Amino acid sequence: MFTIMIVEDDMKIMKLLQSHIDKYGYHAVTITDFDRVLERFRETQPDMVLLDINLPKYDGFYWCRQIRTLSTCPILFISARDSKMDQVMALENGADDYITKPFDYELVMAKIRSHLRRAYGEYAMRQGERTVEVSGLVLYPERLTLTLNDQSVELTQKESTLLEVLMSRPKRVVSRDRLLEKLWDDQHFIDDNTLNVYVTRVRKKLKELGIGNAIETVRGAGYMLKVIWKQS
Repeated sequence: MFTIMIVEDDMKIMKLLQSHIDKYGYHAVTITDFDRVLERFRETQPDMVLLDINLPKYDGFYWCRQIRTLSTCPILFISARDSKMDQVMALENGADDYITKPFDYELVMAKIRSHLRRAYGEYAMRQGERTVEVSGLVLYPERLTLTLNDQSVELTQKESTLLEVLMSRPKRVVSRDRLLEKLWDDQHFIDDNTLNVYVTRVRKKLKELGIGNAIETVRGAGYMLKVIWKQS
């Protein structure tokens, strides 16, 4: 049974989310002490977090960064703030998705199932660990880890998926549409800038490994992963 932690200070919304999550056979854990979000995360070890932005004392962006120091589990923001900047900030602080209020609870459950499936479903069920390797750069999708030589960086689920698509087609252009299709089940709700945010995040992770120019933007077409690394 998957455990989903709800960090939401609107008690009505929190209880409705809890009811739907429990109805679908998951275990919902709710937060009432908003000074102890990270402590409760450590105690609970949830498989996913639903996180509001407007919270007492510290906002959701802060707690998202704190959780990311401990886990790469899917984090979905649920917020009445619907500006593009809020959505970009959520993604840049480590979130995997952003749902605006008021929302349809069935849509929320569909997104929850989708992220759980991507994070723990198909690949996790397979025996043996998969790797994707290009010119010494090795991706471990099940560990959410990327290595080059003796260095490694941790990835979020969507960062790993994005890299896997690019690494599976090195030196070939991957269209934006294909990347969007792989990253999100329903592209209708995804802003064009969202993909740019994830590409930027992946570029930063690659730069941590000493690769400063691995992903090339092909204007009007998509992105391409280079194979011959030039150290940054």
